[in-house]
Amino acid sequence: MARILADRRWILLTLDDLAEPGPEVEETGRTYSDNALLKARAAMQASGLIAIADDAGLEIDALDGQPGVHSHRFLGADTPFPDKMTRILRLLDGVPDEGRGCRFRAAVAICAPDGTEHICTGVCEGMIGREQRGAGGFGYDPIFALPALGRHMAELSAAEKDRISHRGQALACARAVLESIAL
Repeated sequence: MARILADRRWILLTLDDLAEPGPEVEETGRTYSDNALLKARAAMQASGLIAIADDAGLEIDALDGQPGVHSHRFLGADTPFPDKMTRILRLLDGVPDEGRGCRFRAAVAICAPDGTEHICTGVCEGMIGREQRGAGGFGYDPIFALPALGRHMAELSAAEKDRISHRGQALACARAVLESIAL
């Protein structure tokens, strides 16, 4: 997030930079936007500053959109992502390429002390690959195939990923919002 939002016109702080970062926010929302707003509101209330938070997930067509908003908690929040990806690959064993469609979806919330709230979203379409590939990125990136590029998300450079990813799209929108409200 900081890489995309970095700008000489403002100072970015994380919750770790605050003397009292506030309580851990439970993601109880039904949508990515709900969860991003919960976290941004809590950060704004804890800091008194404009706050930005995001939520994202993987939606797999063959699994009726799952894991979706529960992507981080899929198979339990403490389950390592390699185990989660192995389980997904097993669930899709035998599913042809045309049935392996998926998307990453992200929402970024911006909350200001004056009560102003903005939501920015992004979507990146792809398919679940047949194996884990790549060492970059995080989460489900190693199984997220980008057929048009012939690579998986985890094989992209940070700059490539920022240009096409769901989070990159949402953060580009958020940057424009910040420029309009913070300057």
